[in-house]
Amino acid sequence: MELAQVRLLVGDFAACYRFYAEVLGLRPQSGATEGPYEKFGPATGSAGIALQDRAMMAEVLGELGDVATGHRSLVVLRVDDLDAYCEQITDRGATLLNGPAAMTDRMRVAHLKDPEGNLVELQEWLLLRG
Repeated sequence: MELAQVRLLVGDFAACYRFYAEVLGLRPQSGATEGPYEKFGPATGSAGIALQDRAMMAEVLGELGDVATGHRSLVVLRVDDLDAYCEQITDRGATLLNGPAAMTDRMRVAHLKDPEGNLVELQEWLLLRG
């Protein structure tokens, strides 16, 4: 089994597209700025996240609501230099909820939300697992 992606169901596709591409700096696969689907990947590595129009999935499944309630997901991105990355993304319009701060003796984190309210955690590993 292989993890293909984590997909976020969003209502304002264009705003989320801009956030993941322009604010966080992830690389879009096709450039479908208006949706209904786009996959994003980091500069290195193979894991990715994707955006899917919530209304489209509601039609397909016939059971999803128009609006998600509560925290339903957490996108985790690992970065090499958390302080520098947080400075870059706040300059591009991100608002940090907390951090950068130590989470454990091995990791520092910062948290923010995308335009749909999905939580994003930025991680900097200080010590690799042995």
